[in-house]
Amino acid sequence: MTESSTAHTGPSDQPIVVAVDGSATSYHAAAWAAADAALHRCTLHIVTSVAVRHGHGAMPTDTHVEWLRKDGERVLTEAARVARTTAPGEALTIGTELTLEPIIPDLIERSRRVRTLVVGSRGLGAFRRELLGSVSTAVTRHAHCPVAIVRSTSATDAFSSGKPVLVGVDGTANSVPAIEFAFDEASRREVGLIALHAWSDSSGIDLVPGWDAVREREDALLAENLAGFGERYPDVPVRRVLVRDQPVRSLVDQSEDAQLVVVGSHGRGGFTGMLLGSTSVALLHAVECPVIVVRER
Repeated sequence: MTESSTAHTGPSDQPIVVAVDGSATSYHAAAWAAADAALHRCTLHIVTSVAVRHGHGAMPTDTHVEWLRKDGERVLTEAARVARTTAPGEALTIGTELTLEPIIPDLIERSRRVRTLVVGSRGLGAFRRELLGSVSTAVTRHAHCPVAIVRSTSATDAFSSGKPVLVGVDGTANSVPAIEFAFDEASRREVGLIALHAWSDSSGIDLVPGWDAVREREDALLAENLAGFGERYPDVPVRRVLVRDQPVRSLVDQSEDAQLVVVGSHGRGGFTGMLLGSTSVALLHAVECPVIVVRER
């Protein structure tokens, strides 16, 4: 694959930021972020928060704060080791940072200046019981950049890395950034792309008058959304999947044969509110591979 055959050229000046907390999922997130940073030839920045929440109890002592700092440094050291192990032969620049700021506003502010934010699906410490709740939900809703959520696997092993990238296409301009992002990821990973379009919130076997015409219209809509990307990414083979089914169920089914799922932050029809409510929770609970939510900056 040569640079002239694809739309991406040269390294990125925007870093990838991954938040870690010492949990297994956060280290999976660090591994995925390292592999993606190597693909984009950009800096990987690893951050952990040791912000102390003040409730109705006593203020933390200096000894407690110092313990938190040391534990945070331990977490950063291990995350950097995981990242370096994932991309051992790459000239990958890794930075680490321990912050005293609350993690949600810190990540959202960072998102203005980074390529991608990466978080684990659940965590400990500053993230305790939150990364599939308030932290991931807040970052997904309010970040100014794509957000990658890594659940039970980083999908960086030899078998998973050969699987295609899956992208959800809703038929509107809202999914265009996700489509472009997915093509770029597939090209860099040297794998194919599955473009899934599910246009109904209901499923069943009821026959609808004029159903063939509806399917032809939706097929044309999918083709229109993908138009031009084949010329920009000729190295990416595309498999189009058109289904009348619930988008989440369709994405989950197809994700079993994918290394990465890419979706827009919202859309129309079956994708209305995608990753901004109950649909997002269902998808993040059900999909094993990493999921990236893309919204226009």
